[in-house]
Amino acid sequence: MGRRSAYVRQVLWRTPIMLFGLVVFGAGIALNIRSNLGLSPWDVFHEGLARRTSLSFGVVTILVGAAVFLGWIPLRQRIGPGTLINPVAVGLVIDLTLSLVDDAPTHLLRWVYLLGGLVLLAIGSGLYIGARLGPGPRDGLMTGLAAKGLSIRMARFIIEGVMLVAGWSLGGTVGMGTVVFTVLVGPLVQSFLRVFDLGPIEGTGADGQDRRARIGGREKT
Repeated sequence: MGRRSAYVRQVLWRTPIMLFGLVVFGAGIALNIRSNLGLSPWDVFHEGLARRTSLSFGVVTILVGAAVFLGWIPLRQRIGPGTLINPVAVGLVIDLTLSLVDDAPTHLLRWVYLLGGLVLLAIGSGLYIGARLGPGPRDGLMTGLAAKGLSIRMARFIIEGVMLVAGWSLGGTVGMGTVVFTVLVGPLVQSFLRVFDLGPIEGTGADGQDRRARIGGREKT
C-alpha cells in the first residue's frame, strides 16, 4: 500500500508538469508551421495528410498518434498515465495556437518563429518526458524498435526517414527548417531534459525531491 500510495502521489503532482510540457510542445510545433520554412519529419507527414484531407493539422496529429499505438502491440510497450493524453493534448494545442497566430509576415520573423518554436518544442519535450508519466506514441515506437535490437539512432533514422518521404510525397513542407530541426532538436531536448528530468517515478527514494537533492549534490558534479 505504501508503494502504491507513493506512486499515486507522484502521478498527481507530476501530471500538471506533463500537461504544461505538452502545451509548450504543441505551441512550438504551431510556430514552426507558421514559419513556413520546413517542418520536422513527423510534421511534414501530418501536414501532407492535412492537405490531402479536410482535417486540421491537430486532428491529423491525434489520429496518426492513435494509429501509431497499433505499432506498440507487437513491440509490447508499456502505456503510462500520460501516454494516451499526449497526442490529444498536443493536437488540440496545435489547432488552438494556429487559430491565434498567423503566418510570419517577414523573412526575419519566419526565422524567429522557427527557432523560437524549436526551443519551445525542446522545453516541452524536456518537461513531459522528464515527468516520466509515459512516452508519447512516437517515442514509444522508437524505443520499442530499439528494444528489438536497433540502436535508438537507427530506429529514429528509419522512422523519421519514412515519415519525411511519405509526407513530402503528400505535399508536406520540406525546407531549411527541416534541416535545422534535424540538427538541433536532439541536443536541445537533451539539454532541457537534464534540467527537467524528475527521475524514476516508481520505487521508494526515487521521486522528484530525491532527484533534485542528487542534482544539488554528487550528480551535479
